[in-house]
Amino acid sequence: MSATPQSAPPNPERIFNAINAFQLTEAMKAALVLGVFTSIAERATDAASIARSVSASERGVRILCDYLTVKGFLTKADGRYALEQDSALFLNRNSPAYVGSIANFLASDHHRAAHRNITEAVRRGGCAVNDPFEPDDPVWVLFARHMMPMMRMPSENLATALIKEAPARKVLDIAAGHGLYGIAVARHNPDAHIYALDWPKVLEVATENAHEAGVSARHHLIPGSAFDAPFGEGYDVVLISNFLHHFDRETCIAFLRKVHASLIPGGRAAILELVPNPDRVTPPTPAAFSLIMLASTPSGDAYTFAELASMAQAAGFSRVIPSDVPVMPMQLVLAYK
Repeated sequence: MSATPQSAPPNPERIFNAINAFQLTEAMKAALVLGVFTSIAERATDAASIARSVSASERGVRILCDYLTVKGFLTKADGRYALEQDSALFLNRNSPAYVGSIANFLASDHHRAAHRNITEAVRRGGCAVNDPFEPDDPVWVLFARHMMPMMRMPSENLATALIKEAPARKVLDIAAGHGLYGIAVARHNPDAHIYALDWPKVLEVATENAHEAGVSARHHLIPGSAFDAPFGEGYDVVLISNFLHHFDRETCIAFLRKVHASLIPGGRAAILELVPNPDRVTPPTPAAFSLIMLASTPSGDAYTFAELASMAQAAGFSRVIPSDVPVMPMQLVLAYK
């Protein structure tokens, strides 16, 4: 007769670690600023040699690297550190997949200030910081420049998904930011012209990236607010990437009506969002994203597929389907006019 498994006794350790979670943010920032991951990739693997490489104290480097080992970003054997798989790919500055610059936005004073006021945001039901949608707020340029590495793979996957179905010749890129989504579509469609809409300062970033990608002759600018600037018409595709989550349902529907009017018959709105399951607690990253929206927007949310489909249909779209092309952690939703 087997013994009945016993559950672990209550333990406050998880609570202690959760309240101290800010330490991981600061440790990651320090390692990225100092170049610790890159130094280890370049074969400085013990505390003394890493310290020399990054111009820091040996004691400080040892404690930092031990902490990052505890948290799973490094491994340690016989006093020598090595990069865990994700760290080797994404945190070594010499890797083409390096994403360390995202810390400049995600750990910025602006972003962190919003999260220091979550208690008040919960009371209000929306952010407790200044209006995040001011056109000249430098946070949007910060976002465009530093979140760009996270969007390279999704932009390629989105472009692949769109050309599987039909060519895209005239494309509106809403809140283009860094411009990577429209630029990827232009590279995959030699006849495509991209019309990038965003605040003027942000469009400077998109213009730089279009020039670097060799598509600047087919990359056109519409400066202004997505709610106020005229879109024009005749678009095959409208790209709406990471935009709807900033706003409440009625605002999204009004915006999507404007998108619907700009499309040709049979045209598509390509909606890219972090989409939680109906239970709103899975998968972890899309589900947790709603807290960011609570902290940083007056009324935004992470919308389920059913919610996105309902908004698009209320705006006049006839068919809304999830794409089977992976753009993790986001999901591509296609709405047809």
